[in-house]
Amino acid sequence: MFLMEDDINTCLQTLQKGGLILYPTDTVWGIGCDATNPIAIARIFHLKKREDSKAMIVLISDEQELLNYVEDPTVQVFDYIKGIHKPTTVIYARAKNLPDNLIASDGSVAIRICKDPFCKKLIQLFGKPIVSTSANISGYPTPLSFGDISLDISEGVDYVVKHRQEETTLQPPSSIIKWDAEGNLIIIRP
Repeated sequence: MFLMEDDINTCLQTLQKGGLILYPTDTVWGIGCDATNPIAIARIFHLKKREDSKAMIVLISDEQELLNYVEDPTVQVFDYIKGIHKPTTVIYARAKNLPDNLIASDGSVAIRICKDPFCKKLIQLFGKPIVSTSANISGYPTPLSFGDISLDISEGVDYVVKHRQEETTLQPPSSIIKWDAEGNLIIIRP
């Protein structure tokens, strides 16, 4: 029997070497890498056949980490996140300490505080944020379970997590929100 800890240890080794992982998140299965490694990020764009102008999501394990990657996280963001239960990605206006190829052309970054036990533990042990982008070729539907992931993706990563592969419960992508300059909430994806 393969244990979650074995998966986490192999993921850690893979991420530390600049590798790509295919892993379950708090939403859909994702392709991940060290969010501070521009070469690994470029590999994800190449694997997904995705334009590098399209930003990807960054997963962190707690609110405190936001201070390392966002210039001005507002209090209203923390209040909003605490009041919701659906995984929600927030677009922050001014990113910092992240590679240029992970930051949108307007300087923003999409970050989700991950509550999934597997991801949270992986991020905490890794000590850095992890990229999360849906496990599909750009332009194709987002796979909602492990069985929907194409061979191009599963064979294009360095490690495929075994944890939760058998799950058949479909998980939707996260909500995506941001605040405008006047402090108004904008829902990009409900």
